[in-house]
Amino acid sequence: MKLSTSDLRQLAELAIGAATEAGQMIAESRPRAIQHKTGGATLASQVVTEIDRRSEAIILGILDPTLERFELGLLTEEQDDDGGRLTADHFWSIDPLDGTLPFIEGSPGHAVSIALVGRDGTPWIGVIYDPVEATVSHAIRGVGAFRDGRPWPTGPQPGGEVLSVFADRSFLTRDDLDVVIDALDQIARDLGLAGVQLHTTRGAVMNACGVLANPPACYFKYPVPTGGGSLWDFAATACLFHEVGAVATDMQGGPLDLNRADSSFMNHRGVLFATDEDLAARIQATGGDDGFVRS
Repeated sequence: MKLSTSDLRQLAELAIGAATEAGQMIAESRPRAIQHKTGGATLASQVVTEIDRRSEAIILGILDPTLERFELGLLTEEQDDDGGRLTADHFWSIDPLDGTLPFIEGSPGHAVSIALVGRDGTPWIGVIYDPVEATVSHAIRGVGAFRDGRPWPTGPQPGGEVLSVFADRSFLTRDDLDVVIDALDQIARDLGLAGVQLHTTRGAVMNACGVLANPPACYFKYPVPTGGGSLWDFAATACLFHEVGAVATDMQGGPLDLNRADSSFMNHRGVLFATDEDLAARIQATGGDDGFVRS
């Protein structure tokens, strides 16, 4: 089903309402029951709380009617992938609580993330609710990006004195961590910056949002054998980055594979979010000729 701009606006409003309601519940909650799930390579991907499931129920309570009306598929972190995303023209890609570990710890860095993605992997809508700051960011492809309903500032933004590097906690366990940090520090100095400031306490969604809030900045994940984050970790922010003119690609500079047929994980190509093309190209080069740095 072809979606008009009016359809996209309507679906975005529903997603904003769903993310806000779920996010407000999260802000008022503390984790009581912690379970583990299989399929992920890191602790963050294995931990599930009661709040994840409550958040998903709130979101689906609002978005479920759109599945039939707009002929949409559904991919959400807490349910098995039924393959509908591969046959529908568009599908919801939902992470009801990204950054479960920061949430469990009572620290910032968690969010609700909802995206509408085309069958070809194009992100058409992205909605992110930050329960700590009680803010909602959203983007509609070709329409623009917004923060709390106001247009997102576009064009060159004032930059800091250091290169802000956002990374998942697993980044700190790399065998070649010192080598990668040295490469990043050299990039910073080549750009006339004082060095690197590393941030490793947030989930994937808030890592990407942190990039936009702290230019010059980047968030990246090299290709790895397994894991590498999932489709729902990056779809909403990819839409946001597109609309503000920032970079959201794989580690070779290609489009993010946001509807990968054989898996919901993103390990095969890695991901890269950066505030500008020059920085993105320099980060890509740290991966070697084949774009792969082995742990």
